[in-house]
Amino acid sequence: MSTPENPHSTDSPAEAAPGSGAPALAFDDRAKKSWFSRLPIISHLRQSVGLQRGMLITGLVLCAIVLICAIFAPLIAPYGFNQLGTSEGNFGSKLPPGGTHIWGTTVGGYDVFSRVVWGAQTAVAVIVVAVVMSIFAGVILGLISGYLGGWLDRILVVIADAVYAFPTLLLALVMSIAISGGQSSAWGGIAAAAFSITVVFIPQYFRVVRAETLRLKAEPFVESAIVLGASKARIISKHIFRNATRTLPLIFTLNSSEAILTLAGLGFLGFGIEPTSASEWGYDLNKALPDVTSGVWWTSVFPGLAIVLTVLGITLVGESMNDLNDPRLRVRRKAKTKNATSAEVKA
Repeated sequence: MSTPENPHSTDSPAEAAPGSGAPALAFDDRAKKSWFSRLPIISHLRQSVGLQRGMLITGLVLCAIVLICAIFAPLIAPYGFNQLGTSEGNFGSKLPPGGTHIWGTTVGGYDVFSRVVWGAQTAVAVIVVAVVMSIFAGVILGLISGYLGGWLDRILVVIADAVYAFPTLLLALVMSIAISGGQSSAWGGIAAAAFSITVVFIPQYFRVVRAETLRLKAEPFVESAIVLGASKARIISKHIFRNATRTLPLIFTLNSSEAILTLAGLGFLGFGIEPTSASEWGYDLNKALPDVTSGVWWTSVFPGLAIVLTVLGITLVGESMNDLNDPRLRVRRKAKTKNATSAEVKA
């Protein structure tokens, strides 16, 4: 039996045929596959094994359920978030689960299942607005502060440390009163939670990006760009930005869960969103407190489960990504894979 001399040759005759279009097509397919496999979630799924893969998949499934409810709420929810009845009459107050109301009704006469499904839209809106704004501001400030340094860097560091000392929920309460004027409107409540979370999260992204920028600006490829006459804006945007923002998906997942809890805390304390404006899980929990002592459990259990499962899903994804970013874990995984392959060959 002969052994091929070129170890990189393939078994496919189409790829080995010179002058044909097959090699270019195969190369493009491999390039697309490698680009797809480098995406944050996809790459972590490929690296994960055992319990970590189970945690990651569980978190992704929970997050997918919340996203589906948020996107397709008008199709999933049988009623509107502020609907009190149909043409046949009002729903009734504190109806137990069953019949046309699978999760019962609240003390105000709202359908619990519809309120929980519509509440996913509010939760996703706060995550998107708050975290995207904080990433945008924190990354820009971190890149500028870390690369330019000097008095601007010292001022931004002091401001970031001062802002980071404020409690998230307390700042959210102040922002809620200042933005909405005490009126719990839909966008007022979302903006209050989003802006307060943004202000608190900016120092986290600022610190991470600034530390990476300080390290990267001393690397040889950055010094080479300076020697070639590249401008500071080009060096920051082309050479440092991609390398300094690799850990942002991990921070995004961890901060998203805190955004959900902050919004729920606002609603639970009475500074959330009124049921006539939008559905919000924390506000429903606040209104369900008197029902617990009278044996009406469904008005508080289902909104509470929505909060817990959403935070759990996001946390599982974030913690799994954090573990998989550990190079030592990847080495152990590769070693196990090689040992398993060697054992199969010997067998």
